[in-house]
Amino acid sequence: MKLAARVEQVTPSLTLAISAKAKAMKAEGIDVLNFSVGEPDFDTPKHIVAAAKEALDEGKTRYGPAAGEQKLRQLIAKSLSQQTSL
Repeated sequence: MKLAARVEQVTPSLTLAISAKAKAMKAEGIDVLNFSVGEPDFDTPKHIVAAAKEALDEGKTRYGPAAGEQKLRQLIAKSLSQQTSL
């Protein structure tokens, strides 16, 4: 298959290269903390999965407001207010 010449100009992902290097080092038995690709080593908590399913069932499949969801903003403000008023 012939690809456009532009494809050869695309530089590889540095993040993926660092991740591959960390995996190779781990395979060699080197103790490595890989901070490159944000892949968690745990399953998504069940309450978050349930909330995501509920939101999808409610048709929430579009981007939210740029400033964030109003209810979430209010809860964050309340929490921060309580933390800073101690």
